[in-house]
This record gives sequence, C-alpha cells and structure tokens, in this order.
Amino acid sequence: MIHKLRRSRQALSPAECAAVLERGTSGVLALSDSQGQPYAMPLSFVHVDGKLYFHCAKSGYKLEILAENAKASFCVIDQDEIKPEELTTYFRSVILFGTIRVLEDDEEKRSAIEKLTLKYAPESSPERRAAAIDREWDRLCMWEFQVEHMSGKEAIELVKKGKGVGNQFD
Repeated sequence: MIHKLRRSRQALSPAECAAVLERGTSGVLALSDSQGQPYAMPLSFVHVDGKLYFHCAKSGYKLEILAENAKASFCVIDQDEIKPEELTTYFRSVILFGTIRVLEDDEEKRSAIEKLTLKYAPESSPERRAAAIDREWDRLCMWEFQVEHMSGKEAIELVKKGKGVGNQFD
C-alpha cells in the first residue's frame, strides 16, 4: 500500500522527481523474498519513459528473490548536505515503487543496455560501447522496473530558501 507524503509542502513535483532521476548515478534497490526477508543493494540505473533499467549477472541471490517476488522499491538520493550548526540535513530524494521483470527478448535487452551505457559513457564512441556490450552479452541480465508510484521530498530548509529543484536548475 502506498502512503501519502505527510509533509506535502516538501514534496517534489513529477518533473522535479524526473530531474533527480536524470542526474542520479546510483540508487538502492530493495527486494523482499517469499519469507519477507528484505534485501537492498546499490545499483547503477537509467530512467527512460517511466521505467528504470538495471544490469546484473545471470545468476545470484537477487535473481532468486525476483523469481519469488517481483515487487520492488528504489531510492535515489540527490542531495545529502549535513548542516551541523543547524542540527539537520539538507536532503532531496526520490522513492519509486513498482515491479521488475527480466528482459528476455534480445532486442529489448540490447536497447536497455545501450541506454545504460550511453548514460554512463556518453563520450565513448558507439562502436566502443557496442564492443563492450558484445563482450559481456552472454553473461548479461537486464531488468526493467515498471514504475507504479513515485514520490520525492526535500528538506523544508530548501523549500523555505527557494533552493528547490525547480528553482535551482531552471
């Protein structure tokens, strides 16, 4: 069940959430196995058209969990500035809820990994990125995270000072 943000004044708009996801380079994916045991892991990601894409190996614990339960949550921290003199933190983050599926179709899988490599190596030539993908292809697993709910929040101090995402990056 998705809960409403209690401090709605601090909520980020959908556009601000998307901007956080575009800037983000990593996040934490949280899964839960069939016995309710949580498992969280840091991952690189790319956000495209309301979906996230991740890569991993073709075997491992997270794939075992995913086979039991496709529901997941993903968190990206955009800002985490400790202000000891104020006894607070100026934060900005986005949390997503949704379901994950393993991309089985080679065209879908190729498209997803190409988007991921472009995000992390934009200066690299298309040929170099393709060669890297080809080298790892047989060991590569790609996941698609279908976003069902997304919310973002920033510190009230950022809201009050007008340093929110919309003001800072417009």
